[in-house]
Amino acid sequence: MAVEAAADGALSPIMAFALVGVIGVGSQWIAWRIRMPAIVLMLLGGLIVGPLLGIFDPMRDIGDLVGPMISVAVAIILFEGGLTLNLHGLRGAAEGVRRLVLIGAPLGWFLSAMALHFVAGLSWEASVVFGGIMIVTGPTVIAPLLRQARLPRRPAQLLHWEAIVNDPIGALAAVIAFELVLVLRATETMGDAILDMAVGISVAAALGAVAGWSVVRAFRRELVPQFMKVPLLFAVVLGVFALSDALLHESGLLAVTVMGLWIANADLPSYDELRRFKEHATILLVSGVFVLLAASMTPETLYALDWRALAFVTVVIFIVRPATVLVSFIGTHLPWKERLLVGFTGPRGVVLVAVAGLFAQRLYAGGVEDAVRLTPLAFALVAATVILHGFTMSPLARALGLSAAQVPGVIFAGGSRFSAAFAEALKRLDVPVLMADANRTRLRTAREAGLPIFVGNILSEAAEHGVEFISFGRIVALSDNDALNTLVTTDLAPEFGHENVYQLKPAKQEHRRYAMPVTLGGRTICDGLGYLDIGRRMTEGWTVQSVQWTGAEDEHDLWVEANPEAVVLAEVNAGKALRLIAKDMEVQAWEGWHLVYFAPEPEDADEKAAEAAAERAAEDAETTVKGDAG
Repeated sequence: MAVEAAADGALSPIMAFALVGVIGVGSQWIAWRIRMPAIVLMLLGGLIVGPLLGIFDPMRDIGDLVGPMISVAVAIILFEGGLTLNLHGLRGAAEGVRRLVLIGAPLGWFLSAMALHFVAGLSWEASVVFGGIMIVTGPTVIAPLLRQARLPRRPAQLLHWEAIVNDPIGALAAVIAFELVLVLRATETMGDAILDMAVGISVAAALGAVAGWSVVRAFRRELVPQFMKVPLLFAVVLGVFALSDALLHESGLLAVTVMGLWIANADLPSYDELRRFKEHATILLVSGVFVLLAASMTPETLYALDWRALAFVTVVIFIVRPATVLVSFIGTHLPWKERLLVGFTGPRGVVLVAVAGLFAQRLYAGGVEDAVRLTPLAFALVAATVILHGFTMSPLARALGLSAAQVPGVIFAGGSRFSAAFAEALKRLDVPVLMADANRTRLRTAREAGLPIFVGNILSEAAEHGVEFISFGRIVALSDNDALNTLVTTDLAPEFGHENVYQLKPAKQEHRRYAMPVTLGGRTICDGLGYLDIGRRMTEGWTVQSVQWTGAEDEHDLWVEANPEAVVLAEVNAGKALRLIAKDMEVQAWEGWHLVYFAPEPEDADEKAAEAAAERAAEDAETTVKGDAG
């Protein structure tokens, strides 16, 4: 049966949901392909189908369900934000991160509220609520910007951890401010307002803590089977949100955020699996909420973005953010160049828009009339910061002398003579490398070669805080333990992408009884050689070498003839690009690129090259003789 429009010019609810999904997820995919923040494409998509073309109007096409849908989506988003805030990690983080959270968050809240009231012209109620949300700098936005800019470790780590930690803190501040506004409007005296506020926060926090404790206890006692943990978690989140709102109006968001914080700090064995699934769900929800809010904008609302909005965005970017960061770093040993870089980098993300859109609706319903301006101001701030920082972060870093290598680095998990030689060859071609192994002795060759090392398990919590993963784009597992190589590549594939994790071929992989499932592990490197095969060749005198392509005709074919046994490892455009060669990948032999390969000593290669040349000469001579005879 054909899907018809629900009214003249309107979409049916099914078509509306499909359109939101296509725009949201499609924007995420296109942004990944062209390496830019997805938020810009989602904003453009929502505005085009909404106020510009009038194809999609959420209230017209979906109806009264829009509000509850956004509320539930924001609740799950805030719960996932709480899941990312591990207080143990915060205690172990650098002093600069703690200062950005403990000093920068409240200071940023205060300065943002002042800018909203005196520059944007909002009421104090709307300013205080939106100012809390503006603490959030957007972890989903800052990560691709950091990968693109290739910043040094310290400023990159500061920006990365600030975004992660302040994500739930900003939302929590907005929730508390929102509760305060509602209480003040509903009570006659300040004493009653404070009492009601304390009761509301206590009830919501207690409900969230009890729910979190119950989930942790049930999971630890194995009262819930593994396949039901994620569905149960979803059900509990929705139940806590609804129950808290029923007991105390508008307290559900605070309850689910506290619940997420409790679970995040419980050290559950299945925590990573839960968090990753929630991240996937959050991508869908954030995309949907963003498109819904953008499409809900009206031309009149867009036209309301006057000079005050422009002045507000300018003040936030060039005064509020730098002042917050510089004050937070007073008394630290952080260099001034790094302070300036962090101070002038503060992109806002989809969480800000989602939470602002929800609170705008609820504040307006509560009698705060200028709350209707929060959503367009949030869109303007997000679009301006993402576009501005996307184009200026790299030039600013270069101007300050803080730009790192342009090519994404490689982490080698597993120390050996071969992995050290491989890493050293890439380092000579200006590719950042890091050698990691839990056994310090196995990193001896790397230390002697002056390569950066990390002593410890690359999957450990210490590595999460001590290794600048944002500066690396590929993982190569080369240890002598096939199971460990598979574990490393499987665990890090969601973060780096399956196409960017590599490992040695496990032994006995051709036997079904011993073979690893195809769903586990990474791409096979070293042309299918195993650890023992490589070790045997190293004993025979094989080395990791490189050659630069000149663009000559048949250059690659001649090289193959001269090096028939060589194992191709990578192609590198020095300091600019890198291609690790997985099994069954072809060598491109682009002019100016370097080929890194594993082969016998150059002397042997020269002899084989001479033999190959002699054989080709003999064949040519034989062909010439036959031609003369003919």
